[in-house]
Amino acid sequence: MAEDVGGFDDRKLLKIRLRAGDKSVPAFDAIPGVEIVSQEDESIVLAFATDDGLSEFESRLATLARDGVVTRKELFYVIEDFDHWTPQDRTGAALLEQGFPAAPTFMLDVELWPQERQDKRQQMVRAFLDWLHAQGIERLDDIQQPSLVMVRVRCNGAQAEQILHHRDVRTADLPPRLGVAVQLLHTDINQFPPIDPPSDDAPSIAVLDSGLTRGHSLLGAAVGDAQGYLAPHRSADDTDPHWHGTFVGGLALYGDVHGVIQQGQFVPQLRLFSGKVFEDDGQDQTEFVEKAVEEAVRELHAQYGCRVFNLSYGDLNKVYDGRHVRGLAYTLDRLTRELGVLFVVPAGNLLSSQLPADTRASYPDYLFEGHARLLDPATSLNALTVGGLSLNEATRNAQRHPNTIEDHVLARAEQPFPLTRSGPSASGAIKPDVVAHAGNIALRRTGGGTDHAGLGVVSLNGGFALGPAFKEDIGTSYAAPQVAHQAARLLAEVPDASPSLLRALIGAHARWPQACEALLNPGNNAEGRDKLLRLVGYGRVDDAALFRSLDHTVTLLAEERVGNDQHHFFELPLPDSFWDGGRRTREVTVALAYSPAVRTTRLDYRRAKLWFHLVTAGSLDEVTQAYRRNREEGMGERANGRWLPNDTRKNGTLQVSRWRFKQALANGHKVFVVVTRQDSLWSDGRDGDEPYAVAVVLADREQANAQLYAQVQAALQARAQARARARIGGRA
Repeated sequence: MAEDVGGFDDRKLLKIRLRAGDKSVPAFDAIPGVEIVSQEDESIVLAFATDDGLSEFESRLATLARDGVVTRKELFYVIEDFDHWTPQDRTGAALLEQGFPAAPTFMLDVELWPQERQDKRQQMVRAFLDWLHAQGIERLDDIQQPSLVMVRVRCNGAQAEQILHHRDVRTADLPPRLGVAVQLLHTDINQFPPIDPPSDDAPSIAVLDSGLTRGHSLLGAAVGDAQGYLAPHRSADDTDPHWHGTFVGGLALYGDVHGVIQQGQFVPQLRLFSGKVFEDDGQDQTEFVEKAVEEAVRELHAQYGCRVFNLSYGDLNKVYDGRHVRGLAYTLDRLTRELGVLFVVPAGNLLSSQLPADTRASYPDYLFEGHARLLDPATSLNALTVGGLSLNEATRNAQRHPNTIEDHVLARAEQPFPLTRSGPSASGAIKPDVVAHAGNIALRRTGGGTDHAGLGVVSLNGGFALGPAFKEDIGTSYAAPQVAHQAARLLAEVPDASPSLLRALIGAHARWPQACEALLNPGNNAEGRDKLLRLVGYGRVDDAALFRSLDHTVTLLAEERVGNDQHHFFELPLPDSFWDGGRRTREVTVALAYSPAVRTTRLDYRRAKLWFHLVTAGSLDEVTQAYRRNREEGMGERANGRWLPNDTRKNGTLQVSRWRFKQALANGHKVFVVVTRQDSLWSDGRDGDEPYAVAVVLADREQANAQLYAQVQAALQARAQARARARIGGRA
């Protein structure tokens, strides 16, 4: 077996294979000379070891084998065997699938082992860059973050082989590649009156994409600023042939552009900002998109107060492998927590060339295969990840020839988009979070291949100077900005909302489309439920009561902070009328969201872990006593009429469930929500109290004369007055 080359010091890199069982990292660094580097999956731990540390390891193992007793023997009982981190281990998924490119030289993204200490990280990067120079390998770009160290290089095949043998290399993979197919939709822009600028207090939405065509008449007055973040030119302009950023920008600004066209007037309710962070020309970039994104976010946030960012980007070479969250997803998770901003990202798309030969018979099963999993950054736990729903069913040919069978559309309206990707994310976290329209595809009757003319999402054409003002396209890239639009509009109603509260509100108003349920879960069983969660998450956002409560649907909000190993208790203000009137369906939906600190070198990616239970009891005291006796389960969550159990939803940072009540609770019981925090083992408590948001939706849609909004408002006012009297009495 070939030895590793290079390294910023002379320690050996050990791959320690663990026996099945405990998922936590054994304290191997308690042995002098041994330092844990990373846990790569449930059975693999990587560690640096000095010669003395390696000798101590071997000596203790020999003593254990001979005598059955040794210091810290529990560490050695969990070891299955030792090995090297091999070139195969270092080969990324895309590189493994495609091999080295045929070109004389090509680019690789090289990830080095994370180093928490800045001095060690800098020492490692300097040593690696010096090694690259000595090998004649061109360095193009690098990223240095506590849990993410990457270098983009240009090399030949022989040099790439050397990289795969370098001790400090965690993985090497092919860089991102993008692909978008476009069909034009002809609509006359002259029928629309000129747009007015949004109001001075309108919320902002930022689109991080391929730039913006600011001269489009339906954008200009609504654009706050457009900047470029790609060296050397730093152009802010969108480019042909796809005009991807302008297309996304139109959806972020207006939401349902097709619907607005039908209404006949464009009225911007948001102010649009653009940051050009990638090129959409199919060529490799020398800069890391992570760096451009971070620069753009920090600048647009600091200068203009942007808090909702749409990033319609998916790296086809970074299909999630079920292990660590890395790269761009980690960057978004970190920035969400640091800056208090919300990112909205797509689940990613399959290429049409990846469809199986028997696509018609295989839909939707092929969407659950390994190659159809999420693309980076869709695995980001603190972002809103948006999957795709189909939209139209008649292709352009079918519209021209309505009496003949021209094509076969793969999905019916409101079924999963045939090129969407499936979750979950790390540790089984539900992803995508929600879905929106992404278009559809059809199999051609003659000639083979696929078509989507007439089946796409409609938005603005950045190339309007040489073509129509509108165009259509398909993809989850265009589902994401529709949800980002909804999130930004919420800021007009809740100006101080945190990104967690925005996510909770979006999640609380999401529902599975009936067409998806019929397709994926006809038997209404656990397997079907899992398929729904993997493809559509919590569902499509129903905005009927999203922005304003209605007489029969009321949304309650709370933002709090909770310490580790603590509970928060909320009694829901359900008026008597909610229970009166006999049998009918009443609903209580609860959504919890938070944005924890994260770490890429542990399987427990989240530092803080929060979850909630909905319980029914006679009094708050009864609930608190139950949770004092059993900290984790309390009195047990109400299972009757429940949509998703806690074990299904608790691994994500957006957790939603819904309860249906057919009649009043027995014995006058009340409804409570209990929020619990219990951190990962690697948490050191440095973060203090963890912020979180809860959104609760009360719905009594079958009550003909419901006055739920007024009654809940009165109940909350009565509570506030009672608390005020109690405080006054206490001071007296």
